[in-house]
Amino acid sequence: MGHRSLMVLTGAACLLTAALAGTAGAQQAAPLNDKPFEEKWWPSEFGPDDKAGAINRITPEYVLKVFKLVKQGKSATLGKFYDRDIPAVGSRIWDMVLPGTPAGGPLGSNQLLFHDEFVTAEIGQIGTQFDGPGHIGVRTSKGDIFYNGREREATYKRDGVKRPIGMGDLGVEHVAEKAYICRAVLLDGPKYRGVNPLPIPRDTKSPGIITAEDVKAMVKAQGLDEIGEGDCLFLYTGHGDLWKNSVWPSMNAQQRAEARAKFGAGEPGFGRSACEYMAERKISFMGGDTSANDAQPMGEIEGEAVPCHHVAQTHHGIWNIENLDFEPLLKEGVYEYLLVWAPLKIVGDTGSPGNPVAIW
Repeated sequence: MGHRSLMVLTGAACLLTAALAGTAGAQQAAPLNDKPFEEKWWPSEFGPDDKAGAINRITPEYVLKVFKLVKQGKSATLGKFYDRDIPAVGSRIWDMVLPGTPAGGPLGSNQLLFHDEFVTAEIGQIGTQFDGPGHIGVRTSKGDIFYNGREREATYKRDGVKRPIGMGDLGVEHVAEKAYICRAVLLDGPKYRGVNPLPIPRDTKSPGIITAEDVKAMVKAQGLDEIGEGDCLFLYTGHGDLWKNSVWPSMNAQQRAEARAKFGAGEPGFGRSACEYMAERKISFMGGDTSANDAQPMGEIEGEAVPCHHVAQTHHGIWNIENLDFEPLLKEGVYEYLLVWAPLKIVGDTGSPGNPVAIW
């Protein structure tokens, strides 16, 4: 194991593991989850062959309506820096080197030079990241089931020796055929709770867990119209400020290590009921400033692992974007805006990096 992997492992605990801290043995012995066969969440409302999910709610009529949100002509990008020592889940890495200095040239009479780069990363699941259809599934007695009832083994794209080389019908490229152009609502958790950041939840009643009733209350308190079909919902918890863009470049190695440790110790976020409410409101997209946007290590139901990933993504095709930086919007007091975002067309990938744009 290289020094880079060790740095990440010591700097940030795997939050999916942290969500079940103290119950690892019980989870290993837990029975398979056959509830999907009773819940009947497939075929999708968008049809049995759908591969894209709730982005289908963004119609031409919806786009024309939400463009009216742009009043000032201002914009901001919400993605965070990709750097070799950013906080990450478990041993995920982002590492970039320049393979040549310069990589090539000089060429031609004008003595042209060029640079290239070589990136090593979990490209779909590091930094600001979009969770696609192949990211989250459920283990059942009939196999591992993902969005729209697709079974994992049957879905993989394989090479000539049958190694999985992509997620097939669960690849992010199917979502990337369209763009998210939506009315975005930013919920200000610290303003609502009166504490910044929201606390890491250690019990089911923690103020670090945002419930369905909290979502409704915040929308009302912020003077916003109700969440409607096709809209995008985002949560600011303050936890992501540990490595926001305005401070990250000036942080020294010790400060970055401390940020990774604190960021990986758990996180405030949505509880299961909030994500069930989002599905009822038929949103197209969700996101926030933490690594999962689920409350961890404790949610509304003790023992569940990131249930919003499960409910929103696997059941309803409502994909999730993580590690956003809302500071530009908060400085302007902007809680409703036009969001534009499209994942990269990485064939067979579980997700995508990127840099969403807010316009108001």
